[in-house]
Amino acid sequence: MIRVLIVDDSSFMRKSLTHILESDPAIEVAATAENGELAVTITKEIKPDVILLDIEMPVMDGLTALTHIMTECPTPVVMISALNKRDATLAIRSLEYGAVDFIPKPSGEISYDIETVAQEIRNKVRAAVASTVVQLPLTIPDTSSIHPKRKNREKKEIVVIGASTGGPKAIIKILSDFPDRISPAVLIVQHMDQPFLLTFVERLQSKTPISVTLALDGEIIQPGHCYVAPGGCNTIIVQAGLDRMIALQPKTTESALTPSIDRAMTSAAAEYNGKALGVLLTGMGSDGASGMNAIKDAGGSTLAEDPSTCVISGMPKAAIDLGCVDAIVPLPAIAFTILGMVG
Repeated sequence: MIRVLIVDDSSFMRKSLTHILESDPAIEVAATAENGELAVTITKEIKPDVILLDIEMPVMDGLTALTHIMTECPTPVVMISALNKRDATLAIRSLEYGAVDFIPKPSGEISYDIETVAQEIRNKVRAAVASTVVQLPLTIPDTSSIHPKRKNREKKEIVVIGASTGGPKAIIKILSDFPDRISPAVLIVQHMDQPFLLTFVERLQSKTPISVTLALDGEIIQPGHCYVAPGGCNTIIVQAGLDRMIALQPKTTESALTPSIDRAMTSAAAEYNGKALGVLLTGMGSDGASGMNAIKDAGGSTLAEDPSTCVISGMPKAAIDLGCVDAIVPLPAIAFTILGMVG
């Protein structure tokens, strides 16, 4: 059984979330709490497998509670919040502080239509229980490895970074370690609900000296600029005369996850050949593995996050198992490694 602690100041939301979760025979609600202070106390007492945590609450808000939980008793946490501008910003910040994922409430703090996202709630709680949580700051483990397969010293013109669960925190960490200027363009493909993407872009821009924008259809790719793939469609790179540009393609039945990391990396491999670097970070599933393989086959370079620092290690492990990864590096060292690999 997956034991869940529900934290929300609304009794309606607590009852509704309990009903949604316990409709899955593998999940039980071990306790509920109406504010963050109680959540911290109960977490220490019952040690739940997963915490479903609201942001806006009296006594102690969810973000403050999260910092206490991740410091004192690290536990997989899924944030759940409304979609106003402030909550979107706090939701992104919560991922920096260690939350595994977040779920947008469909119609405000008290969502009477919460059943419309019932399956998403159950799925994300199930995914969270398989995640790895750590106390920050992260330390570089001794298990990092560099595979001396086919060293490619060709200067890179594009870096494609793919991530899913746990990715926002990892991406913020990497970009915050970048210098004022980098020579290649960067394309970030993060599995994320569309309403949060603009806030995510703003958060990235506040943390890094390089320019970060949401990718636009038909936009010419500029060196040293960071583009974030929008949600609900696939972002690929195509030739545009002597330039290369962003192209947004509608979701197809073949691409269950959008934006697809595989599609973005495969297009980069086709357009840049040996001048592409693929970076695959934390996430569940295998999206990105075949894209990394395509970059490697085209003569480019590849880098995967060490599973020891991943929230969920499925995606990088899938690429590692394919044998197409040049370097396996823990999160704190990824920015430095990227800078070395792009020449």
